[in-house]
Amino acid sequence: MTEAPRLLRWPPQYSADDREHTGGQGMARTRGSQATPSSSVRIRPHGDVPVRTVIGAFAVALLVCTAFATWGASRGHPTTVFNLGPPWLDAWIRYDAGWYAHIAAYGYEYLPGQQSSVAFFPAYPLAVRGISAVTGHLNWIGPLVTMTSGLTAVVLIRQWCLQWLSPRAVTITLAAVLLYPYAVFIYGAMYADALFLVSAVGAFVCVERRWYAVAGLLGAVATAGRPVGVAVAVGLVVRVIEHLAQDRAATTSRPGDDPVPLRALISAIRDIRLRHAGVALSALGLVGWMGYLWASFGDPLAFVAVESAPGWNQGVGPRTWFKVAYLSHLLRGPWELKVILTAQAFVVLMAVFLLRRVWRRFGWGYLAYCGVVLAIPLVGTKDFLGCGRYVLAAFPVFAAYGAMLADHRRQWVVPVALGIQGVGLAVACYFYGSGALIS
Repeated sequence: MTEAPRLLRWPPQYSADDREHTGGQGMARTRGSQATPSSSVRIRPHGDVPVRTVIGAFAVALLVCTAFATWGASRGHPTTVFNLGPPWLDAWIRYDAGWYAHIAAYGYEYLPGQQSSVAFFPAYPLAVRGISAVTGHLNWIGPLVTMTSGLTAVVLIRQWCLQWLSPRAVTITLAAVLLYPYAVFIYGAMYADALFLVSAVGAFVCVERRWYAVAGLLGAVATAGRPVGVAVAVGLVVRVIEHLAQDRAATTSRPGDDPVPLRALISAIRDIRLRHAGVALSALGLVGWMGYLWASFGDPLAFVAVESAPGWNQGVGPRTWFKVAYLSHLLRGPWELKVILTAQAFVVLMAVFLLRRVWRRFGWGYLAYCGVVLAIPLVGTKDFLGCGRYVLAAFPVFAAYGAMLADHRRQWVVPVALGIQGVGLAVACYFYGSGALIS
């Protein structure tokens, strides 16, 4: 077998033997000594997941999910189905897809007190509008943008995981992402989640290479893409400060070690220099969106105000915070709604329980990112609806979950856990295609 090619990369990554010695992060050190980079070249570890394998797995999952969604569409409810093209394409266009298609075709509108398109952030519909202006096929472009973004996001998650996890844990993490029941929204659903995910993961991949301006620009796409985009800006800033704290201590965070102390993190703020400010560009997406709303409709927070419109009823206050509507559905709602909402409550609470593992393994920056990603829907939704999609954005949670499964003593746990996820994904695709509001 020929030796794997040696490619210059930053941050440095190392061989399988080095990973075993250092816990996966490539800093050889002994207790009481300073850590020093053992190399600045990337050597592909044995058992690494090739990109072509990731692409193939995504393609297979896409075909299976499309088949289940199309099957569901054949039994769908006419009021929730858009007949715009071939059945397999129509199967991906449901609910909020209608809003995104309308924005891409006609732009934004705001009617105070009524459901309005300003509730939806602009990055995704702008991407659809821009590409469809060239191709002339709006209905095809929405699912295509989702599929392309989803594939790229999974490839980038692989790249990010290689820095932190063993090859086995990387494989399990990727499988967990691909089989996550709400991954239906990265396989073709005309929603903004896939574009947000690829921009968020891309931003963090770049910040790990200390490409601050590029990370900030990708972060700007994220903050213009979803309300939780602010989590990317927060996470990038904290991660940069964490890098500075690690540099000051001549160490790096490693899986299995505690992150830098909070006091050291705060103290490192004084080391911020102009070049680090590139990550602040991530705020431009949200600032630009608010500026547009102010100039066009006189209200920079119109996307917040419209959430209280009749039919959405996502007002801010104790009834939303304490999930009064969810409890009411549990007592008096139909069983289908109970299952849909409780499933999302379960996954978001499981993600919250994994936050400590995220912190211990990946550090403060990723804790900040995941914490904000999960806090916004927990505080802002009245009944957990949508939380399944929001958890998808918390990719370090999936990595912590994958590492946990990889370290489990009972080998049967991994196939059982992933098998349950796969069944859940197939069911979710079927009901999404049939017109059920699954998230």
